[in-house]
Amino acid sequence: MQQRRDERDATSAKSTLRLLENTVRDILADSRRLVEVPYTATLGDTLNALVANKVGAVPVAAPPGHWIGAGGTMTVESDKLTGAVRKHYIGMVTMLDIVAHIADDQTGGADLDKKMVVPVSSIIGQSLEGLSLWTLNPNTSLLECMELFSKGIHRALVPMDSQMENVQGVELVESASSYRMLTQMDLLKFLKDHASELEDIISSSVKELGTINENVYAINDRTKVIEGIKCLRTALLNAVPIVQSSDDIEEDHRQLINGKGRKLIGTFSGTDLRGCHFSALQTWLPLRAHEFTELVSTSPLFAAREGLSPKQLVTCHPDLPLSEVIDKVVSQHVHRVWVVDQQGLLVGLVSLSDIVRVMRVSMLSKIDVM
Repeated sequence: MQQRRDERDATSAKSTLRLLENTVRDILADSRRLVEVPYTATLGDTLNALVANKVGAVPVAAPPGHWIGAGGTMTVESDKLTGAVRKHYIGMVTMLDIVAHIADDQTGGADLDKKMVVPVSSIIGQSLEGLSLWTLNPNTSLLECMELFSKGIHRALVPMDSQMENVQGVELVESASSYRMLTQMDLLKFLKDHASELEDIISSSVKELGTINENVYAINDRTKVIEGIKCLRTALLNAVPIVQSSDDIEEDHRQLINGKGRKLIGTFSGTDLRGCHFSALQTWLPLRAHEFTELVSTSPLFAAREGLSPKQLVTCHPDLPLSEVIDKVVSQHVHRVWVVDQQGLLVGLVSLSDIVRVMRVSMLSKIDVM
């Protein structure tokens, strides 16, 4: 029996090794063109680009030689034949940057229309992600790619026809004739497509694998939209759960609260704002966040823009296999799954970073036995 188990382990390890031979280039096999905006684009233009392309972030391009890149990076696009630099990517703008700008009280009480005509270059860096511009060489191994995304990095630019083809991993200086965007979701989809090679790992529950993050901040059902946006900005979060308020607990609905053990009733996310026209959003800012999320998700305009059915609350129990959680993430296109107990009370959350982290550790342990 022990011999049979050893043979199974050896077979599993070989399968994992074969999978790890893949590179970033393999993950990007079906990627589409890079969506970007010029530094002169207004915030409204940028939001329209996010909506039209169904993405959560875009790099910002500027003329070369006039800007310092995010985090001191020098990521440029150059002519394939002459090598002349055409543009410099100076940072990334995410939905969180936009909601942070909307929530900013230092603009003298300007209305939403006025806030949306500022140049996008003026708001780079309102979130940590905007301050960093990561690049991954196409030759980077799957394992190195997983290491980057396990640390909370959500996306990276991948240079195509790079002038540094022999370099692997993350670079501060990069020049290429074109780029693609690689995201955590792209990586999860790739791993899902290779589920048969990872069966020994993903058949275990999220609790067994240590995937659950029990530190979960929340807002309650009395929190207004504008207050929820400010909470996201303050904590640098992309989304928070909405929990049921209680007359037995004294708490400030304008602040984040500990959501563990509370009844989960919804999710408030910066991406919810993509379903709103500016005028509608200005009207809805004073509404309670839970009411707002229901209005947005059932709005015909949201459905038409996002191509989605009314938003569902995506949850799992601690004993659910990781494979099923990955299925939920990919099919519902969400970046976190709320973990609840049998009574629907919050236990914690499983994020894309958590999933990548535990899978990477498990894959390393598999090949270490060889």
